[in-house]
Amino acid sequence: MAVNTYYLKARLFPTVLTSIPALILYNKFVASLYHDKLENIYTALPTITDVIFSGAIIFLLVQINRFLSKEIFQRLYFKGEINMPTTNLLLKSNNELETSIKQKIEDKIKNKFDITLLSSTEESADEPRARKLIATTVSQIRNVLRDNSLLLQHNIEYGFFRNLIGGSFLAFVISLIILISSHCTGDIATRNLGFILTSIYFLPIILSKVIINRYGKYYAKILYEQFLTI
Repeated sequence: MAVNTYYLKARLFPTVLTSIPALILYNKFVASLYHDKLENIYTALPTITDVIFSGAIIFLLVQINRFLSKEIFQRLYFKGEINMPTTNLLLKSNNELETSIKQKIEDKIKNKFDITLLSSTEESADEPRARKLIATTVSQIRNVLRDNSLLLQHNIEYGFFRNLIGGSFLAFVISLIILISSHCTGDIATRNLGFILTSIYFLPIILSKVIINRYGKYYAKILYEQFLTI
């Protein structure tokens, strides 16, 4: 897997921030089970094993967080590509973009890709078709702007917060497991830590709709602004 700027900032960084509960669960309740048994064989082996497993856990969480963020939260709020902000902004029924700007975008789409978006009447009669056509056009625009640094930055910001929310959901669940387990074993320090972690990771989940919508719209507007400049 290529490790590029997007992977580091939009996938790995949010995973590291939300991997704390999983690492605590592993090191406290899993690694401790075999640590003492290995200690008498090779002194360094437990440490090496812990580092390798911790790294593997983070890599696994990168994949899980991305899946959760796209398949649960992004799909929940946008219901697929045809309901993303990039699609909504070009609908005739949407007033977030000024009419003349929207017309310039449509004219450029026609000239560059030979794609004609539906009229207001056509859109009213068949909005799903209008959405699918815009979504297809957005894919073409992204391809043209794939080397645009400003768009990449906003894509990273959107990806970071989306994956942070997905990671927070999993971290919240694991924190609850830590909280319940430590309560049963009478480990007050770990129980308090579990309570703090559940509170921290619950916040992004509560704010998920606001965050995803806001950064999704930021990205969409920058996409069309940059498209008009080429």
